[in-house]
Amino acid sequence: MEPIFEHLQVIDVPDEVEKCTEKWFNETLCRVNGSLLRLGIFEGEYHWHRHEKEDELFFVLSGDLIIETERGPFHLKKDQGICVPKGVLHRPVSKERSVVLMVEEDTVNPRGD
Repeated sequence: MEPIFEHLQVIDVPDEVEKCTEKWFNETLCRVNGSLLRLGIFEGEYHWHRHEKEDELFFVLSGDLIIETERGPFHLKKDQGICVPKGVLHRPVSKERSVVLMVEEDTVNPRGD
């Protein structure tokens, strides 16, 4: 959960993606006030979960991502995003390798509450 980049340090997302060989991966890139900018590399299905106290923004940089929620699925393509409100049951699903930025408060448990 600790950021890998400090303030005034260049964040190179393609370099981070190239280094990753895992199908399901996320890391905290940097802290912005009380929030975290996180990088996700998704391929497959994540478990259903919710964050009771934090909203979660997903923004797709590459690939194709479905955010399944208790309110229905949301299909996101490159350059699209969605904010999942706190308390909403959800899970990301990606049939291909997808690169996603996430923004969430620094109190979040990435695996859910």
